[in-house]
Amino acid sequence: MPKPFTPKVVTANALLKGDVIYQTATGWTRDLAQAEVLTDEADADLRLIDASQQIDSVVGAYLADVDASSDAPKPTHFREAFRAKGPSNYPHGKQETV
Repeated sequence: MPKPFTPKVVTANALLKGDVIYQTATGWTRDLAQAEVLTDEADADLRLIDASQQIDSVVGAYLADVDASSDAPKPTHFREAFRAKGPSNYPHGKQETV
């Protein structure tokens, strides 16, 4: 029996800058709080296909599980929490504001 579908966001890396981006209803954002939370499996699959076809701007698109019980989606896996904080080699970008 397949697992029940859980809320997800489409995430990828920006092709030119390499940083983590999230799909919104109208484009891409670097802020997970602004990402579109997908609760329907068929819709999520279509959004992932759309993201995967944007080869001129994104690379490595996939669906990431999120906790959608609060105002903004929160990562449910360590990897996604780590990616949301930005590069780990030295403080810059998103890490400077924390």
